[in-house]
Amino acid sequence: MYRTHTCGALNAAHVGQEVTLAGWVQKTRDKGFLIWADLRDRYGVTQLIFDEQRTLEHVFQQAKSLGREYVIQVRGTVIERESKNPNMPTGDIEILVSELTILNEAQLPPFTIEDETDGGEDLRMKYRYLDIRRNPVKNALLFRHKVAMEVRNYLSNLDFCEIETPYLIKSTPEGARDFVVPSRMNEGQFYALPQSPQTFKQLLMVGGMDKYFQIVKCFRDEDLRADRQPEFTQIDCEMAFVEQEDILNVFEGLTRHLLSAIKGVEVEKFPRITYDYAMKTYGNDKPDIRFDMKFGELNDVAKRRKGAGNGIATFKEFTEFLIFEEAELVVGIAAPGCATYTRKEIDALIDWVKRPQVGASGMVYVKCEEDGTYKSSVDKFYDQEDLAKWAEITGAKAGDMIFVLSGPADKTRAQLSALRMELATRLGLRNPAEFAPLWVVDFPLLELDEESGRWHAMHHPFTSPKPEDMELLATNPGKVRANAYDMVLNGNEIGGGSIRIHDKATQQLMFKYLGFTEDEARNQFGFLMDAFQFGAPPHGGLAFGLDRLVAILGGQETIRDFIAFPKNNSGRDVMIDAPSVIDEGQLKELHIKLR
Repeated sequence: MYRTHTCGALNAAHVGQEVTLAGWVQKTRDKGFLIWADLRDRYGVTQLIFDEQRTLEHVFQQAKSLGREYVIQVRGTVIERESKNPNMPTGDIEILVSELTILNEAQLPPFTIEDETDGGEDLRMKYRYLDIRRNPVKNALLFRHKVAMEVRNYLSNLDFCEIETPYLIKSTPEGARDFVVPSRMNEGQFYALPQSPQTFKQLLMVGGMDKYFQIVKCFRDEDLRADRQPEFTQIDCEMAFVEQEDILNVFEGLTRHLLSAIKGVEVEKFPRITYDYAMKTYGNDKPDIRFDMKFGELNDVAKRRKGAGNGIATFKEFTEFLIFEEAELVVGIAAPGCATYTRKEIDALIDWVKRPQVGASGMVYVKCEEDGTYKSSVDKFYDQEDLAKWAEITGAKAGDMIFVLSGPADKTRAQLSALRMELATRLGLRNPAEFAPLWVVDFPLLELDEESGRWHAMHHPFTSPKPEDMELLATNPGKVRANAYDMVLNGNEIGGGSIRIHDKATQQLMFKYLGFTEDEARNQFGFLMDAFQFGAPPHGGLAFGLDRLVAILGGQETIRDFIAFPKNNSGRDVMIDAPSVIDEGQLKELHIKLR
């Protein structure tokens, strides 16, 4: 037996016991006649002591050779520490070592294996197996395990059944790019790795499984960001004989349970807003509602016509601010407490919104002074009465600053949304210990690709339209609402789903409006439409992004530290050097010729 206890288990109650421990040497301190070593495993750290007077000579000499990350086994007696450490669970004791076995020597690691390391991100990703020994990464992976177990237990208690679906499937043209896998036994043909188990979980509902879930790997060959990986994990769920309200209630319950069990947070409100309201009020479909700063549309009070009234135009009426007059939308937000910003700070924000990533041409500001007056960058064009209306519409109070953007409606809302999030970050309003979930519902069923002129499914082609909007498919497809819903947590979409189409006729109609010919639809999805002819129940579901959910519950925006072996921003695993060139013999077997 390599150990009787782990390195985090011993305390003062064990004094006098003989124990055996095993683990990695975190560091040593040699005082000549005394040597201390910190022994670490997954469970904690225990201090070892080698005493020239009380330790056998050969053991003491062995201890002098120990280096960082050596793997060792020790046997010894638990004794009380003279200098206790209240900051660690084992801080009251140490092990007086009587036997030492070096199980494996180690090279000096390329960075320190401690909570605060000197290793950069690229270096730590190259030696990820060393990084995992550090508490922040180790604890993130244990946290992920805890979340996954809570999910499994909660859904299992609701009679959901976990079922595995295939990884080698058929490529489809909808959605992101597929990762493809050549078939050796079927020359010139390819499998695809699943972007989601969508059609399989629908077929499980046709098969009568009623409630399915799976914590499953999915794959998308798309550009990467901090919160996106080429392979990611979903909590994939489907239910039969349900309407939208049933699904919202079940997964709202799961989210409440996770927040309570994992974070000790009880969520009172779980609001529901429509897609149109989200876009108009926050500029995006995944708003962070931990703070306010709702959009105020200013067209009616920021634009004016020349020569109004009795024909005798005042100076005010002639003095138009053309940037606003020519804009489709003038919209602003009130940033709390920002009236104290200096001109230098304001100019820095103007430069920020002009960055290519945001793309605004400029920004107007209004300071709401404590004395009730207003000072703006457009005082030449607007008087105190005008600016008071701006403050009323944006909800600005004394001490706040109003920031205003203008231009094409959709583009301007997106720019102001980015500014809203940036201001919230600078003002400390995005508290990672606070959780504000909500549902966004009533998404458009279709969106128009302006380049191709084709309609695309906003979610996927199996999402059902709202029954009351079906007639609009033929006359105004952009106005058709989907039976779809997204769950948003702290400004991040953590899950999404829909009520599915479950009859062949409606599915064929959907394919038609998406530009599929009958042959194309049959070739790609004939198996699903065939299944619908054998008694498909009404069904719907939802998939959570496990990586993102765990990161947000863990107080982080990025997902990498919650994935054991993540890829970098180029989609590479720098630890194993993948992707890589493969042998010509393998290529020949797969009937692949490189140019």
